[in-house]
Amino acid sequence: MLLELTRWLEQLQSLFGLFGYLTFRGILSALTALALSLWWGPAVIRKLAQYKGGQPIRQDGPQTHFSKAGTPTMGGALILVTVLASVLLWGDLRNRYVWLVLAVMLAFGAIGWYDDWIKIVHRDPNGLKSRWKYLLQSIFGLAAGAFLYFTADPATAASTTFYVPLIKAIAIPLGAGLIVVAYFWIVGFSNAVNLTDGLDGLAIMPTVLVACALGVFAYASGHAEFSKYLQIPQVPGAGELVIICAAIAGAGLGFLWFNTYPAMVFMGDIGALALGAVLGTIAVIVRQELVLVIMGGVFVIETLSVMIQVASFKLTGKRVFRMAPIHHHFELKGWPEPRVIVRFWIISVVLVLVGLATLKVR
Repeated sequence: MLLELTRWLEQLQSLFGLFGYLTFRGILSALTALALSLWWGPAVIRKLAQYKGGQPIRQDGPQTHFSKAGTPTMGGALILVTVLASVLLWGDLRNRYVWLVLAVMLAFGAIGWYDDWIKIVHRDPNGLKSRWKYLLQSIFGLAAGAFLYFTADPATAASTTFYVPLIKAIAIPLGAGLIVVAYFWIVGFSNAVNLTDGLDGLAIMPTVLVACALGVFAYASGHAEFSKYLQIPQVPGAGELVIICAAIAGAGLGFLWFNTYPAMVFMGDIGALALGAVLGTIAVIVRQELVLVIMGGVFVIETLSVMIQVASFKLTGKRVFRMAPIHHHFELKGWPEPRVIVRFWIISVVLVLVGLATLKVR
């Protein structure tokens, strides 16, 4: 929106040409989302508390969580609104990838909103039935994958090829299989971030870190010379995703201001499902699916812990962990909640750095 205005103003004053640079607009996007989050945050929290939007607590969870009962949830709406506002202000609205990612964010956010609404109104910690949630996620995930496949440039093979980091010789043409890959990554990471969102600030900081790193990949992939030099897939137009990644980083840090231990507000499914789906979508667009698995390793580990726990209990009747997801296991072992959170953050920093290192190790 403002980009179009600055393009017109550039004809009058060359200084406005600065807004044409992705890096500059990315910084403005992050700062705008951060400022809006800090500005609107208190009002959003008060409104959620007014509507008694408190988080119901699982009775089988750690007893230290019982004191959190009644803390306003659905705070993820603050993240989505500020990301949307920032991107509309600073993004290139002629870019199809921008609209796709925003559509995915809003679609999965709507699923999360309905899930949170059931938890709050009906006081049901389980929320929306799993089969219905998964069905809706599948519909939107497949729709996003189909959009990427049918709008892919036939002359650009990179947009439908599966790449393996560190081994540049392996490049698997996917064709229509891109739809399947997109589906698994979008739906998978949507649920993975949701499973991780169980402690104050645990999910949002890794999300911010991964979004920043994906912004680096998006910038390089959208730049012909950088992508060639780094030997990564060139995806024309992907650079504009920097604006979305920056907005997520800014909005995430703004939300963390209120979500840090002890949390004044919880993200809820409305935020977790949407942000996870966005990360998955961006990774598919820039053809860095496996790198996302590395950088989002905390999300992957949390998901695997649940899968292992369920499989073990069904097959042997025994539990591998004291409780799943795995962050609850460490809580039940006696780790204070802040220790669990910060150590998971440290692991995320390391994994993101490893993911970024793949840019040079080819």
